[in-house]
Amino acid sequence: MMKRCLKHFLTMQECSSEEISYLIRASEILKIQYKTTRYTPKVLKGKTLAMIFQKPSTRTRVSFEVAMYHLGGKAIYLNWNELQLIRGETIPDTAKTISKYVDGITARVFLHKDLEILAEYAEVPVINALSDLWHPCQALADIFTIYEHFRTFEGIKVAYVGDGNNVCNSLLIACSKVGLDISIATPKGYEPYKFAIEYAKDNSEKTRSNITITNDPREAVMKANIIYTDVWVSMGQEKDTEKRLKVFLPYQVNSELIKVASENHIIMHCLPARRGYEITDEIIDGPRSVVWEQAENRLHTQKALLAQLILSR
Repeated sequence: MMKRCLKHFLTMQECSSEEISYLIRASEILKIQYKTTRYTPKVLKGKTLAMIFQKPSTRTRVSFEVAMYHLGGKAIYLNWNELQLIRGETIPDTAKTISKYVDGITARVFLHKDLEILAEYAEVPVINALSDLWHPCQALADIFTIYEHFRTFEGIKVAYVGDGNNVCNSLLIACSKVGLDISIATPKGYEPYKFAIEYAKDNSEKTRSNITITNDPREAVMKANIIYTDVWVSMGQEKDTEKRLKVFLPYQVNSELIKVASENHIIMHCLPARRGYEITDEIIDGPRSVVWEQAENRLHTQKALLAQLILSR
């Protein structure tokens, strides 16, 4: 267990490179131990995690619940609309109250500012399980997956193709924190969050990560070791589906696009995937896809994160 530094996990920008390296090492140890013995140390025995969700979830909800179970603790799923929040109780009051009952809170919200308020008033660690701006738990699993395959971050290039959404924002932060080069290709007007770009550029001054933002998918994918994509229509954007599908069509990850990538490239997608849109079946199901390992790694990185935050309170 490293010295207590992290209080919350909201964007990953609050993490030092050393803290991220520690979480990657811990994730690897926990994964190897579980895969070989089917056992995880019960370091969170008697601990409880509250899971407050405004949005639907498959991987995030299941992986957090199973992570707490494996660590010997318990997770309580709380639908935002079934709490007193729906009747007007304030987020600060909710945070103060729930903190008296549990040892940690993970929340999936529409607005990141609501998560910030929750963290400001909570007396226990708060983890971002996805907001409109960030998805740091996904990014942590992503860079762990990359490390598993290449055993280094030096000289490795990530190409993200598609929408500059919350996943893209957090991937940008994560890569710049550990020294991965990242090239992001989006249509004009769909670039990553401006603060994500600014944070990444600041981080890159220390880690020498190369940051490229372009509108050309071929430029982004050129000699890339990792090709990453995500859905073109995120939760809450359904009314813009028709427009987005037309705008993003040239950004599909398909057999033609990957021809310019490095010979040793891998394919990543955070899921859920809309097959035939942002990625084709032959690519997501192909021999270079690590999508299912990437999904599995959510479990192991979240074990490491939960143990670090809760035990070092």
